[in-house]
Amino acid sequence: MSQLGPTFTFQQRDTRHPGLDGARGLAVMAMVIGHTLDAVLSPTVREDIWVQHYWTCRGITAPLFLMVAGWAVVAALGSKPTAARDTYGKRVRRALLLIFLGYLVHWPGWSTVIHMGLTEKMLTKVFTFDALQCIGFALLAGATLLAVTPGRWGRTAMLAVMTVGLPLVSADVRAMSEGLPGPLTQLIGSDGFSRFAFFPWAAYFFAGALAANLLGALRPGVPQGLALLVLGGGLFWFMRGQPQDWGPASAWLVAYRIGQGMMVLGFINVLPRKVSGLLAPLGRLSLWVYVLHLPVVYGWSSYAGLSSRVGPTLSLPAGLGIGLALLLGCALVARLGTWLRDQARPWRTGSTTLEASVGSLGSRGS
Repeated sequence: MSQLGPTFTFQQRDTRHPGLDGARGLAVMAMVIGHTLDAVLSPTVREDIWVQHYWTCRGITAPLFLMVAGWAVVAALGSKPTAARDTYGKRVRRALLLIFLGYLVHWPGWSTVIHMGLTEKMLTKVFTFDALQCIGFALLAGATLLAVTPGRWGRTAMLAVMTVGLPLVSADVRAMSEGLPGPLTQLIGSDGFSRFAFFPWAAYFFAGALAANLLGALRPGVPQGLALLVLGGGLFWFMRGQPQDWGPASAWLVAYRIGQGMMVLGFINVLPRKVSGLLAPLGRLSLWVYVLHLPVVYGWSSYAGLSSRVGPTLSLPAGLGIGLALLLGCALVARLGTWLRDQARPWRTGSTTLEASVGSLGSRGS
């Protein structure tokens, strides 16, 4: 075992997709800084034209996380026909971990729960549905469908149906689910307040999985990057010529964002590995950076966050400074945590299961 360990670790790290961690790193930077600016900037600063442009560009962050998560799941399967079934248990555990952490970071505190009592309003507040839960449920559904769908072309058809079908039925599903218990309406999106409801946000996950399945024969890096740029650019250009619909259940918006996400993935893939590698360490910590930064920015339980303590009052330089400091601090804490985990479980050192399946997280804001 001592001889096999280092070899296994080297092979796992060497076969990581060169663009996925870079995309995660770029997305997590936009996520943390965007959340911080959203929480602390004064109303006057928000009206600045450059800040408005940033809000527009930041809209791709959450879709990108979901797309990378879907891509990573399919890419990790390799060419083994039974890989989806063999790793199904691990995927389910990762999905449940994501769902648990997603609800944990929105825990309102026992005092709030006791004050509200056993009511639907309390359950709706406790089970606030956000990006992390969306990725978890999408991973759970995706892992199940991949495990039961035979053959490469069968999987391609299944992923295409999910990618196209989810946005197309979202409005109808939301309308039919009105009146269900609060937690379910949040998951589905019929409450009107869920920013990352399963319908249609899970479509981004399946779009990433579909792209990985279609482009898996190409070599990672420049070949896949160029293909993504062409496909994403074509889809983006086509959707810009269609009637625009920026509604929360818009199929047009999903396709528009998928095109943008493919272009971002393609751009990072064609970058030299030395460049994308600068973002990769941050991308591998994206789950824990997400979990750590949300309570600091928005508060947790009875503890107030930056949004209540200092916002919205700050200038743009001050907000950027806090955002960068928070990003660095969360990354250092997350890195220390993963190092301690590896020391406690040396047989797991070098494993890419966590990063491959759940490291790509959506930000709270889009």
